[in-house]
Amino acid sequence: MIKVINEVKGTNLFKILKDTGSIMEGHFQLTSGYHSNYYLQCARLLQYPGITFKLANKGLGVIKEKVELNKVNTVVSPAVGGIQWGYMLAYAGGYRMVFAERKNKKMELRRGFEIKKDEEIIVAEDVVTTGGSVSEVIDICKGYGAKVKAVVSIVDRSENLKFECPYYYLINLNIDKYPPSRCELCRKNYPLEYPGSRKKF
Repeated sequence: MIKVINEVKGTNLFKILKDTGSIMEGHFQLTSGYHSNYYLQCARLLQYPGITFKLANKGLGVIKEKVELNKVNTVVSPAVGGIQWGYMLAYAGGYRMVFAERKNKKMELRRGFEIKKDEEIIVAEDVVTTGGSVSEVIDICKGYGAKVKAVVSIVDRSENLKFECPYYYLINLNIDKYPPSRCELCRKNYPLEYPGSRKKF
């Protein structure tokens, strides 16, 4: 079952997720190791720049009450999922955008990207579940002496996750998940899919 806990007004985001096929049904192993009959694939939503641009403006509107957007310099995203979302946020706000990517199981800046001391940063991710990649990106920014002003995601799937800076999202979803030992789909021998970027066995 999927339950909408909170949604930013005027986004109609749950319907958009359904209409774009971003809510997938099947038998999935999540990055956390839990199983679920639903999986969020926001890349399917991000295929549509027009929709994404409107959501990016909504995202900036959500954080502007607490963050001085005119002082923000750069949007930083974890690869791969956050890149398109971060790029569109940067475009909507008139910022620079860079991304961190995983090498030898660790997030790092590559491709000549740099972050300067005292830059004001927004960290952007498409879906936040455990928050691991976002926390790594925050640590990277802090390591350069930058100031992370906010984290903003399209979807929050976490359970009251907190970062060292304010966290904003457009929709919060509660999606049922189960340990493999209690998964009815396993008992029925439905094929298991591993759609995440990192697999845990």
